[in-house]
Amino acid sequence: MISGLGKFRRALARLVATLLALGLFASLTTLAPASARPGTGLSWRDLKTGSEAQFRGLAPVSRHVAWVSGTEGTVLRTVDGGRHWSDVSPGGDTTHLQFRDIEAWDDQHAVIMSIGSGRASRIYRTDDGGRTWKLGFKNRGKHAFYDCMGFWDRRHGIAMSDPVNGRFRVIVTNDGGRSWTTRSPLGMPPALDGEFGFAASGTCLVTAGPSDAWIASGGAAARVFHTTDKGRTWSVTDTPVVRSDAGGIFSLAVRDRQTLVAVGGDFEKPNKTAHTSAYSHDGGTTWTAGGDLDGYRSGAAFLPRTATTGSPSTGVVAVGPTGTNVSFDGGVSWKSVRNGAFDAVECTRDGACWASGPEGRVALLDGLKKR
Repeated sequence: MISGLGKFRRALARLVATLLALGLFASLTTLAPASARPGTGLSWRDLKTGSEAQFRGLAPVSRHVAWVSGTEGTVLRTVDGGRHWSDVSPGGDTTHLQFRDIEAWDDQHAVIMSIGSGRASRIYRTDDGGRTWKLGFKNRGKHAFYDCMGFWDRRHGIAMSDPVNGRFRVIVTNDGGRSWTTRSPLGMPPALDGEFGFAASGTCLVTAGPSDAWIASGGAAARVFHTTDKGRTWSVTDTPVVRSDAGGIFSLAVRDRQTLVAVGGDFEKPNKTAHTSAYSHDGGTTWTAGGDLDGYRSGAAFLPRTATTGSPSTGVVAVGPTGTNVSFDGGVSWKSVRNGAFDAVECTRDGACWASGPEGRVALLDGLKKR
């Protein structure tokens, strides 16, 4: 059972997260064109979406096709590299929802997840490019709060909620998000009092291979939970990332079943740089403190294998409300890309990196070297 202090800390963190999502900390962000610090050769190129929503959900499929989702039930899609965007929001009774996570396979098939307590946590799927959406899951547990989801393939996926009765709750799908079932909590290690996840960019849960997944936590701990059997059983490991009432790991980037990077910090202290990243080369069994980022970071992704300046497995980009950092050594050290204020970042197999954030901002990363 969560103690009174644990409940207070969790409520405080959720309040700040809500205010952040509503743009009340907009002074931390900027829509100015991004420029790169000498040595990175990278810069963000803004794309006009025509929206004022905050896009924490991001699902790029290629350099041409991408989906974003966010506040006020907003979902947009582009099929021409961001030159034009279509509003494919579900509408109806979803206009008050925050779609914090979205997964897509092409320009027709996508799954979106809204966050919040009780029935605010939902999952919808489209098979016609967003013209219609079908409800696949609606949370009915008053203590559950779903944060992130991920897929191993077009059929098999997983989503996670903050702890319910002392353990993170996990649901899975075998039909592409059309229906979901709850995994037994017996395979999940107990959560610490005041430990929870952050619905900051849809990447507090990531997948790799046919059955591996990792969950990142914050609050009372900054831990990583790992499953190798699609969520039936889990192990958990501590990390060097800072933990606080509003801090911890906000995003995991995964290259393969062995190589991961964790980023985070404290979103109430967005300029604090110490203990904001870690990396693992053994699938999350052990974690090493990474270089200091330029502040709290909410999203991270490995650079495309065909567009990295170093080893194909070591390029990483991390974004947050105070800017962008890039690493060419797997998170050991970081460089700055100024004015890159975003919430989420994802890269595609054909060499593109997309980012999304407040006030309808979406951008593409220029300067990636092609090999």
